[in-house]
Amino acid sequence: MISLKSTLTLPAAGLTGFETPLTEEEAAIQASVHRFAKEVLRPLGRELDRMTAEEVVAPGSPYYSLFAEFAKLGLDPALLAQLPPDMAVRIESLIGEELGWGDAGLAISLGCAGFPLQMAVAAGNAELVELCQGRIGCWMATQPDRGSDNQIFDMARDWPAGKPGNIGNLTAKVVGDEVILNGQSSAWVSNGVIAQVALGLICADYGDGFYDENGRPHGIALIIPLDLKGVSKGKPLDKIGQRSLPQGEIYFDSVRVPRRFAIAERDNYYGAVSSSWSFAGTHMGQVFTGVARAAFEMALQYCHERRQGGHPLIDHQMTRLRLGDMLRRVETARAVARRSLSFARLSPQTHPYATASAKVTVTEEAMAVVQEAFRLFGGNGTTREYPIEKLLRDTQSSLIEDGENRVLTMRLGLLAQQLYAEGWANN
Repeated sequence: MISLKSTLTLPAAGLTGFETPLTEEEAAIQASVHRFAKEVLRPLGRELDRMTAEEVVAPGSPYYSLFAEFAKLGLDPALLAQLPPDMAVRIESLIGEELGWGDAGLAISLGCAGFPLQMAVAAGNAELVELCQGRIGCWMATQPDRGSDNQIFDMARDWPAGKPGNIGNLTAKVVGDEVILNGQSSAWVSNGVIAQVALGLICADYGDGFYDENGRPHGIALIIPLDLKGVSKGKPLDKIGQRSLPQGEIYFDSVRVPRRFAIAERDNYYGAVSSSWSFAGTHMGQVFTGVARAAFEMALQYCHERRQGGHPLIDHQMTRLRLGDMLRRVETARAVARRSLSFARLSPQTHPYATASAKVTVTEEAMAVVQEAFRLFGGNGTTREYPIEKLLRDTQSSLIEDGENRVLTMRLGLLAQQLYAEGWANN
Protein backbone atom coordinates (compact mmCIF):
# COMPACT_ATOMS: atom_id res chain seq x y z
CA MET A 1 0.00 0.00 0.00
CA ILE A 2 1.35 3.43 -0.96
CA SER A 3 1.66 6.00 1.79
CA LEU A 4 1.41 9.46 0.25
CA LYS A 5 3.48 12.29 1.76
CA SER A 6 2.27 15.87 1.49
CA THR A 7 5.82 17.28 1.36
CA LEU A 8 9.28 16.16 0.36
CA THR A 9 11.29 15.13 3.44
CA LEU A 10 14.66 13.63 4.20
CA PRO A 11 14.46 9.94 5.16
CA ALA A 12 14.20 8.86 8.77
CA ALA A 13 17.77 8.05 9.82
CA GLY A 14 19.02 7.03 13.25
CA LEU A 15 22.21 5.63 14.71
CA THR A 16 21.73 2.47 12.68
CA GLY A 17 20.94 4.19 9.41
CA PHE A 18 17.64 3.79 7.58
CA GLU A 19 15.94 1.94 10.40
CA THR A 20 12.29 1.02 10.76
CA PRO A 21 10.90 2.66 13.91
CA LEU A 22 12.31 1.34 17.17
CA THR A 23 10.11 0.65 20.15
CA GLU A 24 10.62 2.81 23.22
CA GLU A 25 12.49 -0.03 24.90
CA GLU A 26 14.72 -0.64 21.88
CA ALA A 27 15.56 3.05 21.57
CA ALA A 28 16.40 3.30 25.27
CA ILE A 29 18.74 0.28 25.13
CA GLN A 30 20.41 1.57 21.97
CA ALA A 31 20.95 5.01 23.50
CA SER A 32 22.43 3.60 26.70
CA VAL A 33 24.83 1.23 24.86
CA HIS A 34 25.83 4.02 22.45
CA ARG A 35 26.67 6.26 25.39
CA PHE A 36 28.74 3.42 26.91
CA ALA A 37 30.51 2.91 23.57
CA LYS A 38 31.27 6.62 23.23
CA GLU A 39 32.25 7.39 26.82
CA VAL A 40 33.90 4.11 27.86
CA LEU A 41 34.85 1.86 24.94
CA ARG A 42 36.36 4.41 22.55
CA PRO A 43 38.64 6.16 25.03
CA LEU A 44 39.57 2.89 26.73
CA GLY A 45 40.27 1.20 23.40
CA ARG A 46 42.55 4.06 22.28
CA GLU A 47 44.40 4.01 25.60
CA LEU A 48 44.97 0.26 25.47
CA ASP A 49 46.00 0.44 21.79
CA ARG A 50 49.07 2.48 22.77
CA MET A 51 50.13 0.16 25.58
CA THR A 52 52.25 -2.97 25.24
CA ALA A 53 50.49 -6.33 25.30
CA GLU A 54 52.00 -7.00 28.74
CA GLU A 55 50.79 -3.64 30.08
CA VAL A 56 47.23 -4.30 28.88
CA VAL A 57 46.88 -7.43 31.04
CA ALA A 58 49.03 -6.34 34.00
CA PRO A 59 47.36 -5.95 37.41
CA GLY A 60 45.91 -2.45 37.71
CA SER A 61 45.50 -2.07 33.94
CA PRO A 62 42.52 0.05 32.88
CA TYR A 63 41.43 -2.94 30.78
CA TYR A 64 39.83 -4.58 33.81
CA SER A 65 37.46 -1.65 34.33
CA LEU A 66 35.65 -2.85 31.19
CA PHE A 67 33.63 -5.55 32.92
CA ALA A 68 32.40 -3.46 35.85
CA GLU A 69 31.41 -0.62 33.53
CA PHE A 70 29.57 -2.98 31.18
CA ALA A 71 27.75 -4.61 34.10
CA LYS A 72 26.26 -1.21 34.97
CA LEU A 73 24.20 -1.39 31.76
CA GLY A 74 22.22 -4.29 33.21
CA LEU A 75 22.15 -6.20 29.91
CA ASP A 76 21.71 -9.66 31.36
CA PRO A 77 21.29 -12.28 28.57
CA ALA A 78 18.20 -13.48 30.43
CA LEU A 79 16.59 -10.17 29.43
CA LEU A 80 16.65 -11.12 25.74
CA ALA A 81 15.19 -14.54 26.51
CA GLN A 82 12.08 -12.87 27.92
CA LEU A 83 11.38 -10.80 24.79
CA PRO A 84 9.50 -11.78 21.62
CA PRO A 85 12.05 -13.56 19.36
CA ASP A 86 12.11 -10.96 16.56
CA MET A 87 12.53 -8.13 19.06
CA ALA A 88 15.28 -10.00 20.90
CA VAL A 89 17.21 -10.43 17.64
CA ARG A 90 16.97 -6.74 16.81
CA ILE A 91 18.05 -5.67 20.30
CA GLU A 92 20.98 -8.09 20.22
CA SER A 93 21.98 -6.63 16.86
CA LEU A 94 21.68 -3.05 18.14
CA ILE A 95 23.86 -3.88 21.14
CA GLY A 96 26.54 -5.64 19.10
CA GLU A 97 26.74 -2.85 16.54
CA GLU A 98 27.13 -0.15 19.19
CA LEU A 99 29.87 -2.13 20.93
CA GLY A 100 31.73 -2.52 17.62
CA TRP A 101 31.26 1.20 16.90
CA GLY A 102 33.01 1.85 20.21
CA ASP A 103 35.94 -0.58 19.93
CA ALA A 104 36.17 -3.89 18.08
CA GLY A 105 38.68 -5.56 20.39
CA LEU A 106 36.78 -4.72 23.56
CA ALA A 107 33.48 -5.75 21.95
CA ILE A 108 34.92 -9.17 21.13
CA SER A 109 36.41 -9.47 24.61
CA LEU A 110 33.00 -8.82 26.15
CA GLY A 111 31.36 -11.39 23.86
CA CYS A 112 33.90 -14.09 24.72
CA ALA A 113 33.84 -13.28 28.44
CA GLY A 114 30.28 -14.53 28.79
CA PHE A 115 30.41 -17.42 26.33
CA PRO A 116 31.12 -20.26 28.79
CA LEU A 117 28.22 -19.03 30.91
CA GLN A 118 25.95 -18.98 27.85
CA MET A 119 26.87 -22.59 27.07
CA ALA A 120 26.29 -23.64 30.67
CA VAL A 121 22.85 -22.03 30.57
CA ALA A 122 22.07 -23.73 27.25
CA ALA A 123 23.05 -27.10 28.76
CA GLY A 124 20.80 -26.47 31.75
CA ASN A 125 23.63 -27.32 34.15
CA ALA A 126 23.10 -25.30 37.35
CA GLU A 127 26.51 -26.23 38.77
CA LEU A 128 28.31 -24.93 35.68
CA VAL A 129 26.17 -21.79 35.59
CA GLU A 130 27.28 -21.02 39.14
CA LEU A 131 30.88 -21.86 38.24
CA CYS A 132 30.92 -19.42 35.31
CA GLN A 133 28.91 -16.64 36.93
CA GLY A 134 30.97 -13.48 37.44
CA ARG A 135 34.09 -14.97 35.81
CA ILE A 136 35.88 -13.81 32.69
CA GLY A 137 35.51 -16.53 30.08
CA CYS A 138 37.17 -17.57 26.84
CA TRP A 139 36.39 -19.90 23.95
CA MET A 140 39.21 -22.39 23.32
CA ALA A 141 38.82 -24.24 20.04
CA THR A 142 42.03 -23.81 18.03
CA GLN A 143 45.60 -25.03 18.55
CA PRO A 144 48.93 -24.27 16.80
CA ASP A 145 48.53 -27.17 14.34
CA ARG A 146 44.73 -27.26 14.28
CA GLY A 147 43.21 -24.01 13.12
CA SER A 148 40.67 -24.30 10.31
CA ASP A 149 40.84 -28.09 10.62
CA ASN A 150 38.52 -27.87 13.61
CA GLN A 151 35.82 -26.76 11.16
CA ILE A 152 35.86 -30.07 9.28
CA PHE A 153 32.70 -32.11 9.77
CA ASP A 154 32.42 -34.02 6.48
CA MET A 155 35.45 -36.34 6.25
CA ALA A 156 34.43 -37.89 2.93
CA ARG A 157 34.26 -34.57 1.06
CA ASP A 158 36.67 -32.39 3.04
CA TRP A 159 39.61 -34.59 4.07
CA PRO A 160 42.17 -36.78 2.22
CA ALA A 161 40.84 -40.31 1.78
CA GLY A 162 42.32 -42.95 4.04
CA LYS A 163 43.91 -40.47 6.47
CA PRO A 164 42.71 -39.85 10.03
CA GLY A 165 41.59 -36.39 11.04
CA ASN A 166 43.76 -33.85 12.83
CA ILE A 167 43.51 -34.13 16.62
CA GLY A 168 45.73 -31.10 17.20
CA ASN A 169 47.98 -30.10 20.09
CA LEU A 170 45.48 -30.27 22.96
CA THR A 171 43.73 -33.55 23.68
CA ALA A 172 41.51 -35.08 26.33
CA LYS A 173 41.49 -38.58 27.78
CA VAL A 174 38.20 -39.54 29.42
CA VAL A 175 38.82 -41.90 32.33
CA GLY A 176 35.99 -42.75 34.70
CA ASP A 177 34.70 -39.57 36.31
CA GLU A 178 37.58 -37.41 35.08
CA VAL A 179 38.80 -35.77 31.90
CA ILE A 180 42.59 -35.43 31.69
CA LEU A 181 43.90 -32.62 29.48
CA ASN A 182 47.37 -32.32 27.95
CA GLY A 183 48.78 -29.86 25.44
CA GLN A 184 48.14 -26.25 24.54
CA SER A 185 45.70 -23.96 22.83
CA SER A 186 46.66 -21.58 20.04
CA ALA A 187 47.81 -18.03 20.79
CA TRP A 188 44.59 -16.69 19.25
CA VAL A 189 42.29 -17.54 22.16
CA SER A 190 40.48 -14.28 22.88
CA ASN A 191 40.78 -13.43 26.60
CA GLY A 192 43.05 -16.48 26.91
CA VAL A 193 45.73 -14.89 29.07
CA ILE A 194 43.27 -13.28 31.50
CA ALA A 195 40.34 -15.74 31.45
CA GLN A 196 39.23 -17.51 34.61
CA VAL A 197 37.10 -20.15 32.90
CA ALA A 198 37.12 -21.65 29.40
CA LEU A 199 34.77 -23.40 27.06
CA GLY A 200 37.03 -26.00 25.48
CA LEU A 201 36.26 -27.90 22.26
CA ILE A 202 38.82 -30.70 22.40
CA CYS A 203 39.50 -33.97 20.59
CA ALA A 204 39.03 -36.83 23.03
CA ASP A 205 39.91 -40.49 23.59
CA TYR A 206 37.17 -42.37 25.46
CA GLY A 207 39.28 -45.52 25.78
CA ASP A 208 39.07 -46.80 22.21
CA GLY A 209 41.16 -44.19 20.41
CA PHE A 210 40.54 -40.73 19.02
CA TYR A 211 38.75 -41.64 15.77
CA ASP A 212 35.46 -43.06 14.57
CA GLU A 213 35.23 -45.47 11.64
CA ASN A 214 35.44 -42.58 9.16
CA GLY A 215 38.57 -41.10 10.71
CA ARG A 216 36.71 -38.20 12.28
CA PRO A 217 38.03 -37.34 15.76
CA HIS A 218 35.83 -37.85 18.80
CA GLY A 219 35.56 -34.80 21.00
CA ILE A 220 34.35 -33.29 24.21
CA ALA A 221 32.90 -29.84 24.94
CA LEU A 222 34.00 -28.93 28.42
CA ILE A 223 33.79 -26.06 30.89
CA ILE A 224 37.27 -25.72 32.40
CA PRO A 225 38.12 -23.66 35.50
CA LEU A 226 41.52 -22.16 34.71
CA ASP A 227 42.73 -22.19 38.31
CA LEU A 228 43.13 -25.98 38.29
CA LYS A 229 46.53 -27.55 38.98
CA GLY A 230 48.55 -27.91 35.78
CA VAL A 231 47.06 -24.92 33.94
CA SER A 232 49.42 -22.13 32.90
CA LYS A 233 49.25 -19.14 30.55
CA GLY A 234 51.53 -17.90 27.80
CA LYS A 235 52.56 -14.34 27.10
CA PRO A 236 49.93 -11.96 25.71
CA LEU A 237 50.10 -11.83 21.93
CA ASP A 238 51.58 -8.66 20.43
CA LYS A 239 49.44 -7.73 17.41
CA ILE A 240 49.03 -4.91 14.90
CA GLY A 241 45.28 -4.58 15.50
CA GLN A 242 42.65 -5.22 18.17
CA ARG A 243 45.36 -4.55 20.72
CA SER A 244 42.69 -3.99 23.36
CA LEU A 245 41.75 -7.70 23.09
CA PRO A 246 44.10 -9.89 25.18
CA GLN A 247 44.96 -13.12 23.39
CA GLY A 248 47.42 -15.89 24.19
CA GLU A 249 48.12 -19.57 24.79
CA ILE A 250 46.79 -21.72 27.60
CA TYR A 251 48.86 -24.78 28.59
CA PHE A 252 47.62 -28.00 30.21
CA ASP A 253 49.87 -30.48 31.99
CA SER A 254 47.82 -33.50 33.13
CA VAL A 255 44.97 -31.22 34.17
CA ARG A 256 42.12 -33.19 35.75
CA VAL A 257 38.62 -31.82 35.16
CA PRO A 258 35.51 -33.47 36.64
CA ARG A 259 33.63 -35.24 33.87
CA ARG A 260 30.39 -33.65 35.04
CA PHE A 261 31.77 -30.35 33.69
CA ALA A 262 31.20 -31.65 30.15
CA ILE A 263 28.60 -29.84 28.05
CA ALA A 264 28.64 -32.59 25.41
CA GLU A 265 30.52 -35.85 25.00
CA ARG A 266 31.23 -38.28 22.18
CA ASP A 267 27.80 -38.69 20.56
CA ASN A 268 26.69 -35.08 21.01
CA TYR A 269 30.02 -33.34 20.46
CA TYR A 270 29.60 -32.14 16.88
CA GLY A 271 26.12 -30.90 17.58
CA ALA A 272 27.58 -28.80 20.41
CA VAL A 273 30.38 -27.53 18.15
CA SER A 274 27.86 -26.54 15.51
CA SER A 275 25.58 -24.84 18.04
CA SER A 276 28.36 -22.92 19.77
CA TRP A 277 29.98 -21.73 16.55
CA SER A 278 26.62 -20.76 15.03
CA PHE A 279 25.82 -18.75 18.17
CA ALA A 280 29.19 -17.05 18.67
CA GLY A 281 29.90 -16.29 15.02
CA THR A 282 26.97 -13.92 14.75
CA HIS A 283 28.67 -11.47 17.15
CA MET A 284 31.40 -10.79 14.59
CA GLY A 285 28.81 -9.59 12.07
CA GLN A 286 27.24 -7.09 14.44
CA VAL A 287 30.61 -5.83 15.73
CA PHE A 288 32.10 -5.14 12.31
CA THR A 289 28.94 -3.53 11.05
CA GLY A 290 29.61 -1.10 13.90
CA VAL A 291 33.24 -0.70 12.82
CA ALA A 292 32.18 0.04 9.23
CA ARG A 293 29.69 2.61 10.48
CA ALA A 294 32.35 4.24 12.66
CA ALA A 295 34.69 4.58 9.68
CA PHE A 296 31.93 6.03 7.50
CA GLU A 297 30.97 8.57 10.16
CA MET A 298 34.60 9.62 10.68
CA ALA A 299 35.02 10.12 6.93
CA LEU A 300 31.74 12.02 6.62
CA GLN A 301 32.80 14.45 9.35
CA TYR A 302 36.30 14.87 7.93
CA CYS A 303 34.96 15.63 4.46
CA HIS A 304 32.97 18.54 5.91
CA GLU A 305 36.07 19.92 7.63
CA ARG A 306 38.81 19.45 5.03
CA ARG A 307 39.04 21.83 2.06
CA GLN A 308 40.56 20.99 -1.32
CA GLY A 309 40.45 22.93 -4.60
CA GLY A 310 38.77 25.87 -2.91
CA HIS A 311 35.83 23.82 -1.61
CA PRO A 312 35.13 21.49 1.32
CA LEU A 313 35.74 17.91 0.24
CA ILE A 314 32.03 17.17 0.66
CA ASP A 315 31.18 19.56 -2.20
CA HIS A 316 33.14 17.51 -4.74
CA GLN A 317 31.05 15.00 -6.71
CA MET A 318 33.74 12.32 -6.46
CA THR A 319 33.70 12.62 -2.68
CA ARG A 320 29.94 12.19 -2.63
CA LEU A 321 30.28 9.12 -4.84
CA ARG A 322 32.80 7.60 -2.45
CA LEU A 323 30.73 8.38 0.64
CA GLY A 324 27.60 7.06 -1.04
CA ASP A 325 29.36 3.79 -1.82
CA MET A 326 30.55 3.55 1.80
CA LEU A 327 27.06 4.14 3.17
CA ARG A 328 25.63 1.53 0.81
CA ARG A 329 28.17 -1.00 2.08
CA VAL A 330 27.36 -0.22 5.72
CA GLU A 331 23.68 -0.84 5.02
CA THR A 332 24.56 -4.09 3.24
CA ALA A 333 26.68 -5.26 6.15
CA ARG A 334 23.89 -4.49 8.62
CA ALA A 335 21.28 -6.34 6.58
CA VAL A 336 23.46 -9.44 6.21
CA ALA A 337 24.49 -9.40 9.89
CA ARG A 338 20.90 -9.21 11.08
CA ARG A 339 19.64 -11.89 8.70
CA SER A 340 22.40 -14.21 9.88
CA LEU A 341 21.59 -13.45 13.51
CA SER A 342 17.90 -14.17 12.91
CA PHE A 343 18.74 -17.48 11.24
CA ALA A 344 21.10 -18.53 14.02
CA ARG A 345 18.65 -17.68 16.79
CA LEU A 346 15.33 -18.61 15.21
CA SER A 347 15.92 -21.44 12.74
CA PRO A 348 15.29 -24.99 14.03
CA GLN A 349 18.34 -26.18 12.04
CA THR A 350 21.25 -23.77 12.15
CA HIS A 351 24.71 -24.39 10.73
CA PRO A 352 28.03 -22.60 11.37
CA TYR A 353 28.95 -22.48 7.68
CA ALA A 354 25.86 -20.33 7.08
CA THR A 355 26.71 -18.05 9.98
CA ALA A 356 30.35 -17.90 8.90
CA SER A 357 29.42 -16.81 5.39
CA ALA A 358 27.74 -13.73 6.85
CA LYS A 359 30.87 -12.97 8.87
CA VAL A 360 32.82 -13.06 5.60
CA THR A 361 30.44 -10.65 3.86
CA VAL A 362 30.33 -8.21 6.77
CA THR A 363 34.08 -8.11 7.38
CA GLU A 364 34.88 -7.76 3.67
CA GLU A 365 32.40 -4.87 3.40
CA ALA A 366 33.82 -3.34 6.57
CA MET A 367 37.33 -3.59 5.15
CA ALA A 368 36.24 -1.84 1.95
CA VAL A 369 34.59 0.97 3.94
CA VAL A 370 37.54 1.43 6.29
CA GLN A 371 40.05 1.48 3.44
CA GLU A 372 38.04 4.09 1.53
CA ALA A 373 37.70 6.20 4.69
CA PHE A 374 41.44 5.90 5.28
CA ARG A 375 42.15 7.19 1.76
CA LEU A 376 39.72 10.08 2.14
CA PHE A 377 41.77 11.23 5.12
CA GLY A 378 44.79 11.47 2.82
CA GLY A 379 48.14 11.80 4.56
CA ASN A 380 46.42 12.62 7.83
CA GLY A 381 45.03 9.11 7.94
CA THR A 382 48.53 7.65 8.25
CA THR A 383 49.19 9.50 11.51
CA ARG A 384 48.18 8.31 14.96
CA GLU A 385 46.52 11.68 15.53
CA TYR A 386 43.48 10.44 13.64
CA PRO A 387 41.64 7.27 14.80
CA ILE A 388 41.00 5.95 11.29
CA GLU A 389 44.39 4.21 11.20
CA LYS A 390 43.38 2.16 14.26
CA LEU A 391 40.19 1.02 12.53
CA LEU A 392 42.28 -0.08 9.56
CA ARG A 393 44.47 -2.24 11.80
CA ASP A 394 41.52 -3.59 13.79
CA THR A 395 39.58 -4.57 10.67
CA GLN A 396 42.51 -6.38 9.05
CA SER A 397 42.36 -8.87 11.92
CA SER A 398 38.66 -9.55 11.28
CA LEU A 399 39.43 -11.11 7.89
CA ILE A 400 41.19 -13.95 9.73
CA GLU A 401 39.64 -14.29 13.20
CA ASP A 402 36.76 -16.69 13.70
CA GLY A 403 37.93 -18.34 10.48
CA GLU A 404 39.93 -16.98 7.53
CA ASN A 405 37.53 -15.57 4.99
CA ARG A 406 38.57 -17.58 1.96
CA VAL A 407 38.53 -20.85 3.90
CA LEU A 408 35.07 -20.02 5.25
CA THR A 409 33.83 -19.18 1.75
CA MET A 410 35.17 -22.49 0.47
CA ARG A 411 33.22 -24.23 3.21
CA LEU A 412 30.06 -22.40 2.16
CA GLY A 413 30.59 -23.98 -1.26
CA LEU A 414 30.93 -27.35 0.47
CA LEU A 415 27.64 -26.68 2.28
CA ALA A 416 25.99 -26.02 -1.08
CA GLN A 417 27.36 -29.37 -2.30
CA GLN A 418 25.98 -31.15 0.77
CA LEU A 419 22.56 -29.53 0.45
CA TYR A 420 22.38 -30.34 -3.26
CA ALA A 421 23.06 -33.99 -2.47
CA GLU A 422 20.01 -33.85 -0.16
CA GLY A 423 17.81 -32.43 -2.92
CA TRP A 424 18.20 -28.69 -2.40
CA ALA A 425 18.07 -26.53 -5.58
CA ASN A 426 17.20 -29.60 -7.70
CA ASN A 427 13.82 -28.31 -8.84
